Amino acid sequence: MPLPLYLLALAVFAMGTSEFMLAGLLPDIAAELDVTVGTSGLLTSAFAAGMVVGAPLMAGLARGRSGRTGLLAFVVLFLAAHVVGAVTTSFPVLLATRVVAALANAGFLAVALTTAAVLVPAERKGRALAVLLSGTTVATIAGVPGGALLGALFGWRAAFWAVALLCLPAALGIVRGVPASPAHKDGAAGPALRDELARLGSTRLLLVMLLGALVNAATFGSFTFLAPLVTGTTGLGGLWLPVVLVLFGAGSFAGVTVAGRLADRRPGLVLAAGGPLLVLGWPVLAVLAARPLAVLVLVFLLGALSFAVGATLITRVLYEAAGAPTLAGAFATAALNTGAALGPLVAASALGTAAGDRGPLWASGLLVAVATVVALACRTALATDNRVLS
Repeated sequence: MPLPLYLLALAVFAMGTSEFMLAGLLPDIAAELDVTVGTSGLLTSAFAAGMVVGAPLMAGLARGRSGRTGLLAFVVLFLAAHVVGAVTTSFPVLLATRVVAALANAGFLAVALTTAAVLVPAERKGRALAVLLSGTTVATIAGVPGGALLGALFGWRAAFWAVALLCLPAALGIVRGVPASPAHKDGAAGPALRDELARLGSTRLLLVMLLGALVNAATFGSFTFLAPLVTGTTGLGGLWLPVVLVLFGAGSFAGVTVAGRLADRRPGLVLAAGGPLLVLGWPVLAVLAARPLAVLVLVFLLGALSFAVGATLITRVLYEAAGAPTLAGAFATAALNTGAALGPLVAASALGTAAGDRGPLWASGLLVAVATVVALACRTALATDNRVLS
């Protein structure tokens, strides 16, 4: 894999850390800015919504520019949003910076996905995506616990400053490592924006985006509410929570790495094996949630399966959107973050049921089951030509 891919992954690491670190910072933010914890939760919702809307919008704005120019602009904008967020004393201003950061993140990821596909041979898109998404998985292993630790030791603003500082080497790496070349390998002008948007009329593309969103919703639905499960039903102390998060992150890194080697040539193998295991895995974790050892093992395994299946589906989005070279990454980003936005909402509603802390796990199992039913019902359409499930 070319060096620029790893430089892009560094920026994805910084952005992934920012996206997830608020889970451990919201109480302190609420206390200092004089809002309720529930109101501070809008910071997470605003970021997720900005990611969904920002992917196609920002990718469209970056059309006609070199990948390096667009990537650098988005990183600088992301950095600036965190500097403002770190110094503001106003909750509305902080909320606005989260929207701006999400737009920058979405634009960066959309362009980075497209750039990654251009930097490697066509048949290695899956491996390139795995390298890029490893930035997100490493963020769950090191960045998120690190942000929580900084917040605990020096206040929540320190975590914002840390993310801003991480953007500096990422920006330098983009300037030095990403070629200042056209978005297309042959340097030819790409299709018109209308023609790229017309790709959304493809049944296969829409189906794969739906499947990716459902699997990702299941992943982030349960991930968001691991804390009450671990400290409540499982009965582990608060100090065990970072351990559980690291195990989930380590599993996700393993899953992305393995899937990256199979997503191009054998996507059907990953989906046929991983999908049913996820359908069973989330309910099994719910049933065994009171057993600490089982939780520690299953969290790692479910992290691996979730990201293996999810990354493979997002890779298929890139393949299906091959006729939209500028917006392919935006379509993949929108699918990814639609799940990230809706999953926690579904999981939160499950918390209020008789299942309690185990509710999000049952909800995740249901979401993957729905994805499996859709995949089986539409197998013929999905398998046509591009062998999405073969």
